[in-house]
Amino acid sequence: MLGGGDAEPDGAHMAEDTADTLMHPPGEGWAPVDDTGFIGHVGPLWQRQDKDGVPILAFTSDEHHRNSNGVVQGGMLMTLADRGMGRMARHEVQGPVATVSFSYDFMAAAPIGRFIELHPRIAKRTGSLLFMESVLISDGEVLGRAHGVWKKLRTVPVEGYGNKPI
Repeated sequence: MLGGGDAEPDGAHMAEDTADTLMHPPGEGWAPVDDTGFIGHVGPLWQRQDKDGVPILAFTSDEHHRNSNGVVQGGMLMTLADRGMGRMARHEVQGPVATVSFSYDFMAAAPIGRFIELHPRIAKRTGSLLFMESVLISDGEVLGRAHGVWKKLRTVPVEGYGNKPI
C-alpha cells in the first residue's frame, strides 16, 4: 500500500477510467446513439459525421465484448457494421430499410479497450437497393471490412418503429 490511509481495491481506478472512457469517446463531436433495443445490450454506440458528412458509428470495446480468445467478439464487429451501414442507408433513402445480404471479412483482432470506428460508403444505388461497403478501423489499423445490400421498404414492418430521427 503506497502512502498509507484508506486504500482502494486493486483495479478500482481502472474500472472508473474504463467507465469514463465509455462515457466520453476520444476526439470531439461524438454523440451517443439513442437505441434501447438490441444495441442497448451491446453498446453504447457513438456517432458523428466525418469532414465529408458521412455518418461514422463507433464504440469502445469493453469486457462485455470479450470472446474466449481475449479480444472483441466478432459478432460485435459485425453488429457495428450492420447497424452503421443500415443507418447510412436509412438516411440516404429517408425511410425504412432492411438488410438483404451481409458479409464480413476479419482482418485483425480487436483488443479490449480500443475505440473502434465504422467508415461506410454507398458503392451503388438502384431504385430500391443500396450496395454498401465499409471498413472498421482502430488506432489507424483496419480490423475488418463489410459488404451488404439494403432494400428500401415502403412501410415500417412493425407499427410504431422507424419513426426515430435518422
